[in-house]
Amino acid sequence: MKQYEIQIIETLMVIGGYVLVYYIVKSVINNALKRTQFERGRRKMTIRAIQLFTTIGAITLLTGIWGFSQNEIAFFASTILTALGIAFFAQWSLLSNITSSILIFFNHPVKLGDHIKVLHKDYNYEGEVTEMNYFFVHIKTSNNEIITIPNSHFFQSSFSVSNGKQKTEIQ
Repeated sequence: MKQYEIQIIETLMVIGGYVLVYYIVKSVINNALKRTQFERGRRKMTIRAIQLFTTIGAITLLTGIWGFSQNEIAFFASTILTALGIAFFAQWSLLSNITSSILIFFNHPVKLGDHIKVLHKDYNYEGEVTEMNYFFVHIKTSNNEIITIPNSHFFQSSFSVSNGKQKTEIQ
């Protein structure tokens, strides 16, 4: 067999292994988190983080299969990090939204399905929390409109929460 044929076979094996590992890990983590009573949104964010790490691992294996030298990989990584640094500097709120999403995930009383009303003098948001991701919290209003609130704004706001049973005010 020629060298590129072996590389193609190895690439297909890595991709197949990636898909297999992704679904196995997703299933195991989802089942484990269901037993710990995590909300659906928190399970979803955890699975996204695992997907990110497995993707990085698969890309690392593929670069090794195709013979990239360490210098080429380091140059590529430094280029990406430089571009990200410029992007973060140009849009610092991106970093604050990611940080806020982590804090919301671990230490915030709002969960998917809660009906909230943001108590802010300039904004009147009210509706059901339908999605919480790395950058935004999505709220579905009574008019079926989807409002996206940046996580940094959501984290700093006061609001009232009602999950159908009780209504509480959060600051």
